[in-house]
Amino acid sequence: MVGRYKVITLCGSTRFKDAFMEAQKRLTLEGNIVISVGLFGHSGDDEVWIEGTKEMLDDMHKRKIDMADEVLIINVGGYVGSSTRSEIEYAKAHGKPVHYLEQQ
Repeated sequence: MVGRYKVITLCGSTRFKDAFMEAQKRLTLEGNIVISVGLFGHSGDDEVWIEGTKEMLDDMHKRKIDMADEVLIINVGGYVGSSTRSEIEYAKAHGKPVHYLEQQ
């Protein structure tokens, strides 16, 4: 398994910080490289709301999708917000398989 790591980017609402951390841990222990969000704006990282920062982070997250082999959507309770929908559309348009934490 050494040297054969799939890269998975996590996407979803930052209100689900615990679910992001749990998925990151599980996927890492399964032998994947996991790329996640840098800040959790809906879970207390207020720096996200400084002018221009959210736009930068949204763009940066699309670059993280570019680096991934696949994307995992953290859709707790089936919730998928507008930013995440945009990321799903971007991933699909760039040929990235999209999987969901909870079945759609």
